[in-house]
Amino acid sequence: MSDAPQPSPCTSCGACCACEADWPRFSLETEEEIAAIPLDKIAPDGSGMDWTGESCAALDGIIGVAVRCTVYAARPIVCRDCMPGDDGCTIARERYGMPPLPADDQ
Repeated sequence: MSDAPQPSPCTSCGACCACEADWPRFSLETEEEIAAIPLDKIAPDGSGMDWTGESCAALDGIIGVAVRCTVYAARPIVCRDCMPGDDGCTIARERYGMPPLPADDQ
């Protein structure tokens, strides 16, 4: 058995970044958060992350296949607080027909 770390289930999901019903859940709260995000990823009114019509503007890839956050290191706190298997994750995955993750799945 390998001791290598397993990849995050988030890199093959992305559903939490694409739930239009919850948008604009990913708001920018502080000037520091806003300054860390590229301007082309921020909503025109400056209220939070921009929406592409399908997902957060910072999400790259295909939902449920392979995704990545293009601003991962500087993502807003609400994004950092979202955990694999939590209630928001489960609801988002359900909307895309994916099974829930165990709450402790990292």
